[in-house]
Amino acid sequence: MFESKLNKFSLIVFLLLSFECVVAQNSSAFQAGEWLRFKLSYSGWMKAGNATLEVSESTYKDKPVYKVVGKGWTTGAIKWVFKVNDHYESHFDKKTGQPYKFVRDIYEGGYTKNRIVEFDHIKNKALVNDLKTNTSSRVDIEKNIQDLVSAYYYLRNNYNTATIKDGDIVELNIFFDSETFLFKLKYLGHETINTKFGKIKCIKFRPYVMAGRVFREEESLTLWVSADKNKVPIKIKADLQVGSLRADLEAQKGLKYPFQIQL
Repeated sequence: MFESKLNKFSLIVFLLLSFECVVAQNSSAFQAGEWLRFKLSYSGWMKAGNATLEVSESTYKDKPVYKVVGKGWTTGAIKWVFKVNDHYESHFDKKTGQPYKFVRDIYEGGYTKNRIVEFDHIKNKALVNDLKTNTSSRVDIEKNIQDLVSAYYYLRNNYNTATIKDGDIVELNIFFDSETFLFKLKYLGHETINTKFGKIKCIKFRPYVMAGRVFREEESLTLWVSADKNKVPIKIKADLQVGSLRADLEAQKGLKYPFQIQL
């Protein structure tokens, strides 16, 4: 499973990259220029680091694409104990949302990985270029596959909560680290939460994970996404075997629609 490949800090970065995706509308929920910054904390009080997501327009082999860059890094005292500096990129089609290129360049406490994945949706193949080992391989992929970053933007524009019911499960195939994983997410309804911006009405979800080394149980994650047209992640909480991790939206700009705060 995903979490077996990630340390506790980079797990939250992963969640931000893969779980913003879960609600949609008929028109696009985002635009070039959107930028989000999150504060990461351990056990609710110790700041662990920051993460950002930024959308821009670009081209890939003469095709117009959205380029999304996700970054995560440790700060303060934790940085001296366990330094993390992660960089992710996705280049995906502006109309279909299909990913063409995915970049993962990470440093996590001395562990490094630097890979570029290019997707061939006609042949259903992924070319995985490992820049660290100077090797490459071709891997079979599922139709309608998404990468770690493109997945949330795809679902953000293609999944409609108007007909969803409490307890319904969302599933999507995600290609990550040369493998395909089935991502599952349970819809839990609406909840209004307090944030640094004020009270925000959110849609609540429960991503499924594997209980064991990292998580207390299969349903140890909770995700709150704004219930406005932007559908951005507001908070993520992960209950771990020891303590908890959370990510809170700290700053935003370039949203396509007004950010709705309840008075």
